[in-house]
Amino acid sequence: LQRGGKPSAFDRILASRYGVAAVRMATQGMFGMMASLQGTEISAVPIAAAIKELKTVPPDGELVRTAQSIGINFGA
Repeated sequence: LQRGGKPSAFDRILASRYGVAAVRMATQGMFGMMASLQGTEISAVPIAAAIKELKTVPPDGELVRTAQSIGINFGA
């Protein structure tokens, strides 16, 4: 996950939650898994399931326009 701009308190807490989950999975031998935010909970998801299907963002869609309006740069 990468977000633009200055990290908020939410961003810092979320990063810590991802880190704790990743360490927990590694120490429990849960390799091939990734930490995923589902609703308000962090859960372990198989990486294969996460990348099974290509999910794209329309370049002219609302999400990209919103990101650009707050200063997120997509290169070029």
